[in-house]
Amino acid sequence: MANARDEEEEKKAGEKQPLRAASVIRAAMEQLSELLSQPAEGVSSCERGEDGAWQLSVEVLELSRVPDTMSLLASYEVEVDAEGELIGYRRTRRYERGRADRR
Repeated sequence: MANARDEEEEKKAGEKQPLRAASVIRAAMEQLSELLSQPAEGVSSCERGEDGAWQLSVEVLELSRVPDTMSLLASYEVEVDAEGELIGYRRTRRYERGRADRR
């Protein structure tokens, strides 16, 4: 005979657990890199919406130069659904690695 604790554990096992931020970040970087044929270098923001979708800002190396401080990077807004699949993206800015924002 199953007790209440066993029933609760079975119920949790049948439910789909939400993705962790680290998993979403890895998936978003990998998928965006594949689509752009450029390496994603990092994520500068990550936020989960009420619907379970994720909004991220991913930094991508667009043009490698020597010295490295002259390389061109770009920020992309990326949307990932609750299952970790990339829904959409758009480039929001392009900048040299060695330049700070002037805001």
